[in-house]
Amino acid sequence: MNYLLDPNVSYLILVAGFVLTVLALFAPGTGLLEIGAVLAIVIAGYSMANLPINWWAVVILLVGVFPFLIALRKSRNRLFLVISILALIVGSVFMFRLESGQPAVNPVLASIVSILVTGLMWIIATRGMDAMKMKPYNRTGKLVGMVGKTRSDVHLTGTVYVQNEEWSARSQTLIPAGTMVKVLKQDGFTLEVEPWSENTNDPDLLHE
Repeated sequence: MNYLLDPNVSYLILVAGFVLTVLALFAPGTGLLEIGAVLAIVIAGYSMANLPINWWAVVILLVGVFPFLIALRKSRNRLFLVISILALIVGSVFMFRLESGQPAVNPVLASIVSILVTGLMWIIATRGMDAMKMKPYNRTGKLVGMVGKTRSDVHLTGTVYVQNEEWSARSQTLIPAGTMVKVLKQDGFTLEVEPWSENTNDPDLLHE
């Protein structure tokens, strides 16, 4: 396992562990990302225990986790994300050192990896944060009052098209396919609707 004591290899494994951790936060459930992240961090820990390291870089790396968690869980402020990415880059690049005190990681490798990781982390995190900001209609009930069109006959069951999506629907009376309808109530993924006419003085907009 001598190759694990190569600072460049250890650096790549350490960065991979953090990237996999971020991916696991945004795509939980498979278990593969979580296992990969834990394995990479454990291997990086082995390298850290057997190589000269800069403890101040370790502190920066660990502290950099908190701005990321703040950005992810609370503020959604991308400034915290920038701080976290910078902490990851600085902490990982300067983590391993030579006996002389100089950084042990190849500067060309560090530059390339830093650029790639910055872009990848930014894309993953910002898209994940944007997705977390979106509140699904089935949880918020914001479809109530919207107008759409029946895809099939609707009575006890049926299908309607509202807000660019198809939904299961029911109504008090039989509504033929192709009829404009208004959403009265939302029960999970099922909408209760009634016939709607553009001639009515209804403030709601048409959302087919």
